[in-house]
Amino acid sequence: MKVNILFNFLKSVTMDINIKAIKFDATEKLQEFIQKKVSKLDKYCNDIRKVEVSLKVVKPETAMNKEASITVVLPKTELYAEKICDTFEESIMESLAAIEKQLGKYKEKQANV
Repeated sequence: MKVNILFNFLKSVTMDINIKAIKFDATEKLQEFIQKKVSKLDKYCNDIRKVEVSLKVVKPETAMNKEASITVVLPKTELYAEKICDTFEESIMESLAAIEKQLGKYKEKQANV
């Protein structure tokens, strides 16, 4: 039991999540949402070293103006997804869906090597 807990602790320590809000202050609620959703990526791949999330409001301020971009740093490559939606939460979810798809392809390539 202790070994499993230690393994889970070490696994969670290795993934660094950076959130950058460009020209605005992201609310704590939004940051917690991002942390919660992004931390689930480790179930798709254990090789993730760092995840960078950038948020910005696209000008002019219209309905679809919340942009989220996610970069996932892996040992020999980086994955990237960017989406623009009505809300940051929606942009994050769509970007994560694209990253999850890319992680699936990454794992397939690693299995074939």
